[in-house]
Formats: sequence, structure tokens, C-alpha cells
Amino acid sequence: QVQLVESGGGLVQAGESLRLSCAASGRAFSSYAMGWFRQAPGKEREFVACINRNSGLKDVAASVKGRFTISRDNAKNMVYLQMNNLKPEDTAVYYCAAYETETELAYFTAREYDDWGQGTQVTVSS
Repeated sequence: QVQLVESGGGLVQAGESLRLSCAASGRAFSSYAMGWFRQAPGKEREFVACINRNSGLKDVAASVKGRFTISRDNAKNMVYLQMNNLKPEDTAVYYCAAYETETELAYFTAREYDDWGQGTQVTVSS
């Protein structure tokens, strides 16, 4: 099990950028695939991005492709979500999530993830 703490959220205008960070503590971070999910008011939690243990495999949702980038630094136990050209529809609480794996895969379904952070609010004004 890992403990996850997100930071970096805030209020920005459309077109601006934010970088979310997720600090992990606990067991070997490099054994975990990581993901970012978000949930807007009145909507279900949705996949944003995922990355496998060694950064060799990444995926982002179609709605953010070309604007968001996921990365990780295993030496620092950190995962990041760089968000560029933000849009009002990106407004949501963003969650960092993790699951331990022996494979090089990274899933985009929330049910695969065992550990979750508390979330950080991102608000994009038009």
C-alpha cells in the first residue's frame, strides 16, 4: 500500500497551464503503475492518464490528448500531470491513484487502482 498526496491544483483561466504533483510514500514506488483521474460535480470519475512502472508505457484520455502529459520520477517517488491549454471542461477534482503490479502494463479503469489520494481541485474559468 502507498499513501498518495496530490498538490498543484488551483484556479486558472482558459488557455493557461498547471502541473499537478503526486507524492507517494510507503512501499517501493517503482512497483506501482500510476494514474490520474478526475471527477466533476454531478459526473462520474473519469480516466485522465496512466503510466506504467518504468515510464515505458503511457496513455491519456482522448479529451486531453495533446494537452496533458503524465510523467514520473521513481527516484523521488513522484508522479506528475502537466496540463496545458486548460479548458473550462477540465474543471474537476483530480485524483492520483496507484496499484502494485509485476507487469509493464498500466490500466485506465479506476477499479484496477487500490490506493487513492485525497484529490486536488482544478478550476478553469472562461
